[in-house]
Amino acid sequence: MALNIISTIRIPENNDWVIFILLGCGFLYLFMIISLQRDATIREFLLQPFEDSSNQILSWMIVSLVYCISLSVLVSQYIPFVPQIVAEKEILGYQLNKIGYTMLSVFLFYFGRMILSYLFYQSIADSRKWPLFYFAATKFYFVVSLILMALIIVHYYFGINKAEVFPYYILGLCCIFAFKNLFYLFHPQKVFPSEWYYKILYICTLQFVPLLALWKLLFF
Repeated sequence: MALNIISTIRIPENNDWVIFILLGCGFLYLFMIISLQRDATIREFLLQPFEDSSNQILSWMIVSLVYCISLSVLVSQYIPFVPQIVAEKEILGYQLNKIGYTMLSVFLFYFGRMILSYLFYQSIADSRKWPLFYFAATKFYFVVSLILMALIIVHYYFGINKAEVFPYYILGLCCIFAFKNLFYLFHPQKVFPSEWYYKILYICTLQFVPLLALWKLLFF
């Protein structure tokens, strides 16, 4: 009987850290909207033309930071394990757990892709479109990060079955990937290079292939 009682004891998972992360992301966005975007509404921010925008680089950095953090918090729950070579390393006396490993991988991935994207625009002598590109990316990832934060709340506090919703996450990821490239292709500011072979080159080498590399890094 004692064994049966012990086996039915369920220790509730402490997810206070998730609330702290979401609050931090929310404060970053409030600072961006109120201070950097001069009290603009979300609708005004999203529809704001490039010529009327302000503090573009700072806004882009904040949105990128929030996106990477929110993506890491959601994806980390599906990481099967932390590679032993990484788990054995210590950073300031701490070893990386799943959330730390995921966050480090995502940040390195997006920082590396940002550098490669900048070099791509420089190499094709079309550097004037680089500001237009990260301006459009800021709007897109702002919306995606809001969706991710909503999914984090549902994922951690509504007791969903992780195995059942995982295929829907994969489908959603594919839809976001496809919509993102369509958004860039048909953006009014013409953020992609004019030549179609450059567009295909960018999508294949700096969108599709890096995403596969990140998938392999996290799940295999």
